[in-house]
Amino acid sequence: MKTTLDLPDELVREVKMRALVQGRTVKDLVAEFLREGLGMAAVGRSKQSPTSERVEIKESGLPVIRCRPGAPASRMNVADLLKLEQKTQSEEDLQRAGLAL
Repeated sequence: MKTTLDLPDELVREVKMRALVQGRTVKDLVAEFLREGLGMAAVGRSKQSPTSERVEIKESGLPVIRCRPGAPASRMNVADLLKLEQKTQSEEDLQRAGLAL
């Protein structure tokens, strides 16, 4: 079933980051959080998070995400990466609002 929720930006960012670090989809992670919050049994999910050689969480809590060798992002500077992030977030916002891109 599809549902639209209006959630705080920082919460959505945290869920996306956890899903990335755990190698899971946002959908699966949110479903697990809801099951836990409602006291429902987990559906075959181990509590152990998969590790990723490309994602590391520093002591500050900030993630370091390493690109695949030759990935387009490895050739981009910080300004270009920030522009790409802003463009992607704007497109996601338009999609959530039901507006054409």
